[in-house]
Amino acid sequence: MAKDKRFEKIYSQGCGSMEIWVDKETGVNYVYHSSGYGGGMTVLLGKDGKPVISPQQF
Repeated sequence: MAKDKRFEKIYSQGCGSMEIWVDKETGVNYVYHSSGYGGGMTVLLGKDGKPVISPQQF
């Protein structure tokens, strides 16, 4: 297992069913949603349709 993890969870809502993860190398935000036995992850988009990118402070 890698010593430094590339992704970091920065937000969680509803017992982990909705989460936001950040790629620490690029700053790109991803939203993860799970329900029952299924789940999915996609790039989090802003209202302009572009990916949300956090300032790299990791």
